[in-house]
Amino acid sequence: MTEEKGSKLVSGLVKWFDPTKGYGFILNEEGGADILLHANVLRNFGRSSVADQSRVTVWMQPTQRGLQATEVVSIEPPLSEGAPIADLDNGVIEHLETLPLRPARVKWFDKAKGFGFANIFGHPDDVFLHVEVLRHSGFADLTIGEAIGIRVVEGPRGLMAAQVTSWDRGTEQGARSLDAPGFGDQAQEVKDFITHVAE
Repeated sequence: MTEEKGSKLVSGLVKWFDPTKGYGFILNEEGGADILLHANVLRNFGRSSVADQSRVTVWMQPTQRGLQATEVVSIEPPLSEGAPIADLDNGVIEHLETLPLRPARVKWFDKAKGFGFANIFGHPDDVFLHVEVLRHSGFADLTIGEAIGIRVVEGPRGLMAAQVTSWDRGTEQGARSLDAPGFGDQAQEVKDFITHVAE
């Protein structure tokens, strides 16, 4: 985005965001009124939600209705310590960036139940999505069919997401990995992308 008249690059914590209402607010670190974050602005960044207390950097512009975010530049998940759930050991969390990032689609997700499932492109098995992993990844919720990137580990009950990212990050790295020889061999693919964390 080119800087428009009155537009300013700012960073702040998400006060709250409600995907059902389609908006939320960012705390203005410079003081003054909170900054409106509309769902359409978030969607343009490739996300349908953002977790409370995530740090976001946005282009902000004053309007007649108050300060509004016009473009999301970056999102950092809320600060947290340790693994998001007991099934993920801290060693996996510390080395998440070494796991391949795979493009996937949400099969279904129920925030009230606290879990759901996704499918990795070209892989038939469901991948378990836990709400705490979402929160640690900076998401508040997911919608059916939403495109995401996921880092996958093998947990005690099967494949599970250790991290969720926006779709564009998943497709960048996932496309490179799909070119690997033997992609059609499911057993070899599983060995390539799963880190065993369960005994």
